[in-house]
Amino acid sequence: MALLFAKTHEWLNDLGDGVAAIGISDFAQNELGGLVFVNLPEPGDEVVMGETFADVESVKAVSDIYSPVTGTVLEINEELLDQPELINDSAYDAWFIKVENITEHADLMTEDEYKAFCETEEA
Repeated sequence: MALLFAKTHEWLNDLGDGVAAIGISDFAQNELGGLVFVNLPEPGDEVVMGETFADVESVKAVSDIYSPVTGTVLEINEELLDQPELINDSAYDAWFIKVENITEHADLMTEDEYKAFCETEEA
């Protein structure tokens, strides 16, 4: 799985056929702490690059999740609505949405570039 990362700590996995899965990075879930609630869009909703498409609530705070692409929500991960802790358990398996009809995407980083970026964030 070759994930790409946004500076806002979301990951994108190109699933082929013009569809991508989006979630949050392990770094992000670790910073947020134990997640207790996830608010996701509906299938068919439009997401816009750089704009909020979801939010997560942890014991610490509510945080917005930003879309690294512009497109249409094909599917949401219903499991996360009942079990948001799945994000804490395995951030890279716990995708939030799958997006199709992608028309633009943010400048995304490789995993190595993202790790270096996170190290400067912590400094």
